Amino acid sequence: MGKTIRFGVSLDSELLDKFDKLCGEKSYQTRSEAIRDLIRNMLVEKEWDETEGEMAGTLSLVYDHHQSGLSQRLTELQHDAHHLIMSTLHVHLDHDNCLEVLVLKGNGKDIKELAHRLISTKGVKHGKLGLTTTGDGLV
Repeated sequence: MGKTIRFGVSLDSELLDKFDKLCGEKSYQTRSEAIRDLIRNMLVEKEWDETEGEMAGTLSLVYDHHQSGLSQRLTELQHDAHHLIMSTLHVHLDHDNCLEVLVLKGNGKDIKELAHRLISTKGVKHGKLGLTTTGDGLV
């Protein structure tokens, strides 16, 4: 980790007031911690845009398990990509709907392709890929 550098930031007073309010809502102890998180988030987003190297993420799927053949299709797609799937969680939300959460790790392009295949499977009501980093190289 490099040495800490202090620098100034010029902001409109109304923008700073909104930022301070947000910092309080998110329980940041200082503005510096919030700014560091904002910078890290931008770096992670850039990493995902480049889709090079090993990445990590979570994929959430909501679907009706009564949909004919859907559970089997989702399972087959997951088995085809078993090398990307670190873990899965299956929850019965109610009598009809299930939530499945997949923890993914691997090549960013492969993770995105898997997510698109699963989300676009007929019968999936909602899907969301949450992108993150393995942390390697992130300060």
